[in-house]
Amino acid sequence: MEYDGRRATDNQQEGIMQDHVVIFDTTLRDGEQAPGASMTLPEKVRIARQLALLNVDVIEAGFPISSPAQSQAVEVVAGEVEGPVICALARAVEADVRAAGEALRPGLTGKTRIHTFIATSDIHLDAKFGDARFGRTLEEKRRTILRMAQEAVAHARTYTSDVEFSAEDAGRTDLGYLCEIVQAAVEAGATTINIPDTTGYCIPREYAALFEAVKDCLKDHPSVVLSAHCHDDLGLAVANSLAAVLAGARQIECTLNGIGERAGNAALEEVVMALRVRRELFELDTQIEAQHLAESSKMISIAVGFPVPPNKAVVGRNAFSHEAGIHQHGVLRRRDTYEIMRAEDVGQKPEQIRLGRHSGRHGLFSRLEKLGLLVPQDQQDAIYRRFVELADRKKEIYDQDLYHLIDAREEVPMTPFYRLDRMSIAAGTNQPPEADVTIHHYRTGQDRREHATGDGPVDALYRAIDHAVGSAHVLESYTIRSVSEGADAVGEVTVLVGDNGAFFRGMARHTDVLQASAAAYLEALNQLEAFRADEESVVFVSNGIMQSFQGGIA
Repeated sequence: MEYDGRRATDNQQEGIMQDHVVIFDTTLRDGEQAPGASMTLPEKVRIARQLALLNVDVIEAGFPISSPAQSQAVEVVAGEVEGPVICALARAVEADVRAAGEALRPGLTGKTRIHTFIATSDIHLDAKFGDARFGRTLEEKRRTILRMAQEAVAHARTYTSDVEFSAEDAGRTDLGYLCEIVQAAVEAGATTINIPDTTGYCIPREYAALFEAVKDCLKDHPSVVLSAHCHDDLGLAVANSLAAVLAGARQIECTLNGIGERAGNAALEEVVMALRVRRELFELDTQIEAQHLAESSKMISIAVGFPVPPNKAVVGRNAFSHEAGIHQHGVLRRRDTYEIMRAEDVGQKPEQIRLGRHSGRHGLFSRLEKLGLLVPQDQQDAIYRRFVELADRKKEIYDQDLYHLIDAREEVPMTPFYRLDRMSIAAGTNQPPEADVTIHHYRTGQDRREHATGDGPVDALYRAIDHAVGSAHVLESYTIRSVSEGADAVGEVTVLVGDNGAFFRGMARHTDVLQASAAAYLEALNQLEAFRADEESVVFVSNGIMQSFQGGIA
């Protein structure tokens, strides 16, 4: 049977796009174009399913003509992922459009889109269309580009009724010519017009003016959706996208964590939460299920190997953390003093009080209370003085440090509970990673050897260590960074292990990152065991009064 891509009706498309800001996710296409961000097919399918869980409207799954792997990715995503419209990118060239249409053939329920584009700025026309067949003068080249755009849109309409046209480098395109070419694309059948700031050159005011002008020149086509696609070369991708919405855009093209070419794209999580938090200003929202944002951010971070900066808006580890005493006091009394959105609404943990040299009494004693370390009023000044002294020596105060603050004993080097005596790790292309470890238990004087497999070498190693120490642990975070250069660079591994609301940190350096990973994990476990042992020596009563401190409080 002959393939007919025109299965999604215009009414369906109109219904999708009229009542909210459409989120067009291009993580799998533009996001993957970030250097080093390539993904495997299974990773792309997992990300696409996560995007469907997020309830994005459109997933741009790839650029089929660019490689067989890209074409396959679009085919698989179109055939296996339900919910969003699945989109394929194509230059305004017949072969590209055909490749996109064929790749979208398996599209479920007919929800497919072809996104075709061509450069329109004078800079691009001069640099990319120098061949005489495109014309010798600027005006001749413009006429050729306009015709190519029309033909590409018309060809795309033979595969699907949902066609998007992009004027590449619209931010630096002559405004009169931009209006002329988008009008021609709409008349050829485009249902969405994208006005991209391809180079991140625009500032919000002038980008908004572009949309106002294009909206005016398309006033006879009110059903056409205007789309913003912004890059972050000047750090303005999200600001420009929001300015476009205020000027009439009803679709924003963005990526998870803002990954993409050069400095990246507008970050999906920032766009979504800006529209939601400032709904009274925009009078519009998205259909995103925001509670999945943090999970989605972690997923793409793992897939492409780009760590999420701790200060990253919305999804960063510090996004809802407070260290300054004034901030801690305020947020403990009322969260919206310093939090404009709820952490749990984006999948983060609420009220993360981080203790350091800027923290005050409220933050300290609130955290102690959560740990069950209830300090009598007449002892609090002494405890706070010790806290300030410790905070001046450490970047961050962890839960095991807090326990020692209320213990009068002099600090002595911690006696370890476990020691790694031997480890071996095997990994290959056709076998699951496996680890074999021998752990010495200081309490019993015995050695215990265990074996485990895992999703990766570090996972296998940590599973084997858990078997050898006799209990499972929650790995809250694992980070690795190079602290030197060259093939024999030293790697620094930092882990955070959680236990009933308390957190224990381990850090180690080694030229062998697996050795560093094992040492860091064991340091955290030794901190945890020391905390448990010390905790048993202190007695508290439930009414909030400390009954006794071993040795009193200094």
